Amino acid sequence: MRVPRRSTLVRVGAAAASGALCAVSRPPFDVGPLACLALVPLFIVWRDRGARASAGYAFVAGIVYYSILCSWIWYFGTIAIVPFAAICAGYWAGAGAVIGWLRSRGITNPFLTAAVWVVADACVSRFPFGGFSWGELGYAFHDVAPARAVAGVGGLTLVTFLAVALSAFIADLVRAGRSARRYAQAYLGVALITAAVVVSTVTRAQPRISSFLRVAMIQGNDKNRELTDAELDGRYLPKSHFDLATRITDPVDLIVFPESSMDRDPRTDPYVRDNLVRIAREHHAWVLANATVDADPAGRKADNLDVLFGPDGEIVGTYSKHHLVPFGEYVPFRGALERWIPALKNVPRDFVRGKTTGLFDVAGTRVATVICFESAFGPEVRSRVHDGAAVIIVSTNNRSYRRSANSAQHLAFGQIRAAETGRPVIQAAISGISAVIDADGAVHDKTHLFDRTVIQRAVGATTADTFYVRYGEWALEACIGAVVIAGIGALVRRRRRPSVESRSDGVVAIASRIEGYGEGEVPAPHEHV
Repeated sequence: MRVPRRSTLVRVGAAAASGALCAVSRPPFDVGPLACLALVPLFIVWRDRGARASAGYAFVAGIVYYSILCSWIWYFGTIAIVPFAAICAGYWAGAGAVIGWLRSRGITNPFLTAAVWVVADACVSRFPFGGFSWGELGYAFHDVAPARAVAGVGGLTLVTFLAVALSAFIADLVRAGRSARRYAQAYLGVALITAAVVVSTVTRAQPRISSFLRVAMIQGNDKNRELTDAELDGRYLPKSHFDLATRITDPVDLIVFPESSMDRDPRTDPYVRDNLVRIAREHHAWVLANATVDADPAGRKADNLDVLFGPDGEIVGTYSKHHLVPFGEYVPFRGALERWIPALKNVPRDFVRGKTTGLFDVAGTRVATVICFESAFGPEVRSRVHDGAAVIIVSTNNRSYRRSANSAQHLAFGQIRAAETGRPVIQAAISGISAVIDADGAVHDKTHLFDRTVIQRAVGATTADTFYVRYGEWALEACIGAVVIAGIGALVRRRRRPSVESRSDGVVAIASRIEGYGEGEVPAPHEHV
């Protein structure tokens, strides 16, 4: 077996450092601005490398990133985290392969690198089985007001694009050497990115508050563990939330009981329904409650269901979650996979995909509800705002992830969704983190994990549409167009002759594979071979 060269080991370490820096930019470390520099080591080590080498280095960076970012998946065992991190890293490897291939045809530009990266992010956020949006780099800027202004223009996609492009231009500066032309190009790129952020910030229209919705959120689970059978039989969850509701002292329009707070069907269970009706009538308020309910008589299917009660105690609407979590709320190809992965039997039944929009009228205000990880998908929330929602309610249950960074990461999604749409987000979590996020993405009344508490706040409902709400995923469409045009140009362009200077390159885990095919270095377009 061939031993990788020391230079290869250094390159692998640099690629891993990029993955680690990307993770540090996200909660729990939450050093957001670091995302502007995080990919620089990766971009330096794959510079002048071909498709296989670039893919290998990107794969290493992706493995490190997702293993740290989503370390809370360890709660479900090695059988979950290992294939998960590998699959997600595969999309990064795909981006590296495309960028390396384009470079080998003499097509290279930091903005094109960012466009390819964004398209890879879009793929992992959509395919397969509805995708996984958790890892998009733009979320690192959830607490950075100028970046949130950019999100209002082009959504999370534009934030990610500018961050990746900035890393690519900084990498060019590092490698510029004595070339004045390269310095000038890199500084121009940085200036253009800075200008885009400044213009987005200066021109951002302040959301117009059309009315106020007085809201109370109940966070009632303080058990950092699985509930016992006695607690479940004793209706611990609904009783805990009903007891907390007695602390509501201010006049309210809407009371939110978060995801999984009712362990029985609010429409049919006498104990749950009677208490919800009582609370609605006592406060003359709308009451939103969530429960997992049977979707068929045999109990083989389930609904993740929001039920809205009016002030008179009558049910005025329901919403069944429709963007389901694969391997969490349903098992794709269950019959075939369970024979190979017995652990999948821990997901005993599949949820049914809902078909309603989740839009309700509450005290004269149009509100939209999304359930749990649906808030990680910008188009899910945008479609509701486009249809008239003035307030977004995120009802969630992150209790299974204990005191990990999962809840803080989830709250960051709410900030970006608020910034994208110019709508306040009410994030109600059964065990935290709950908060009210204003239409600019700033967080208020943030709770701690596993505290039994009530939030009461008047939320300003807004109506003006952001550029993103009006025009949707235009930034993604532009990136796809740029990548397609570059790909066509590469296909019709004569392949440059690879240098024989280096025939050993790759990553430690697959170094012998990468090194053995003569991929070697590919000169930059401006360099003489």
